[in-house]
Amino acid sequence: MTPEQKQRFKYWQTRTLIGTMFGYALFYFVRKNFSLAMPGIEADLGVTKTQLGIFLTLNGLIYGVSQLVNGMFADRKNARWYMSIGLLLCASVNIFFGFGADVAAFLTGEHDGARFTSTIVLFLGLMWVLNGILQGAGFPPCARLLTHWIPPRELATKMSIWNTSHSVGAGLVVIMCGYIMTNMGEGPNHVGAWRWCFWIPGLIALAGSAALFMTLRDTPASVGLPELEGTEVRKNATKKEQSAETKLLIRKKVFGNPIMWILAFANFFVYIVRFAVLDWGPFLLSDSKGVSLAHAGWLVAMFEIAGIAGMLFAGYATDRWLGGRAHRTCVFCMLGTAIFMAIFWRLEPGIPVWIYYATLCAAGFCIYGPQALIGIAAANQATKKAAATANGFKSMFGYASTMISGVGFGYVAQHYGWNYTYLALIIVSFIGMGILMLMWNTKADGYGDLERIETAGEKR
Repeated sequence: MTPEQKQRFKYWQTRTLIGTMFGYALFYFVRKNFSLAMPGIEADLGVTKTQLGIFLTLNGLIYGVSQLVNGMFADRKNARWYMSIGLLLCASVNIFFGFGADVAAFLTGEHDGARFTSTIVLFLGLMWVLNGILQGAGFPPCARLLTHWIPPRELATKMSIWNTSHSVGAGLVVIMCGYIMTNMGEGPNHVGAWRWCFWIPGLIALAGSAALFMTLRDTPASVGLPELEGTEVRKNATKKEQSAETKLLIRKKVFGNPIMWILAFANFFVYIVRFAVLDWGPFLLSDSKGVSLAHAGWLVAMFEIAGIAGMLFAGYATDRWLGGRAHRTCVFCMLGTAIFMAIFWRLEPGIPVWIYYATLCAAGFCIYGPQALIGIAAANQATKKAAATANGFKSMFGYASTMISGVGFGYVAQHYGWNYTYLALIIVSFIGMGILMLMWNTKADGYGDLERIETAGEKR
């Protein structure tokens, strides 16, 4: 590149990084709002905790599958359009969700009773499942965009910065919806406040989808800049030939790639630990350590905040000291997670609360490194041309972990006690570390055999 092109490329690279961070944070605005609205939905509409739990489980499982399906499409489509339209549709579903009571009243002619409740449960359930499907259009386009604008040697550092977007989005929407639930609605019980938890974030995301479309560009070539090495498309290839090459690449670099399966299974165990602490943290801390619910809530929040610092450090360490081998960093992180969870388990109830903070934050610092880096490793191993599919594939395994971190850990805690729950978290951390060690000697990326695969595709 000429000096002028380098300057323009740097501008568009930064713009893409900031734009995708902003956009992905808004996807969390229209996903994590549900948890804060649940008490209001239960109180106002009579939807039970079990039914709300089913909504969450179905949404998580479908979201995982959706990431894989959307990843396969996103690798072949314009990511700018794909992500913007996906956010617009998620925003629209949230706005419709807020009108759930009105829809049920219109369909049944009633405002309460068994028929009204069953109708609204069905409508809200369908809307939240649809939201889970559409949410899969968030991360895969980001994986495609970032790997087209950021070279592999910088990807761990910059994508770790990008990964803070989900924590920022989740944190902001929790604060916003917490304010809504305590200050809006009718009367002293704030009846109907839950609706605004979907309308306000939905409208913000609706405006954000337009801003996202104006900010992003699909590839360097779309703004007249040279493509990064490994992202060029053969100019003499027909659309049919390009499609065949893409299918072959995805088959070789993702579904037929043992390294990708190792990363996906490792991601399953990483997410078990992460979701177990986030979902069961307040209950576990108050019941097993005697920590007040107020302190327990802050402890879980600090776990997330420490995770941001952990992601940034892990990304820097990968590029600075480990030659881009993100999987090696993940091994050390999982070892650290197991050690700090073991220390936390053995802490006696009644000790100063800052010791709980320090130990759990250390565990969060460690576990969020793999949460970010496995996606980076998947993108580098699959190369830019299959990065979205690869991340969708590993994410499907990550969200499948809710079957263990939710129902599984609940069963263990209920029938065997919290000590066995802690022990399970430690064992899961070691299993994740062991799986990652299987690829210890793997190269930092899979670009070395990309030309061979593409040549094979041309000869077919």
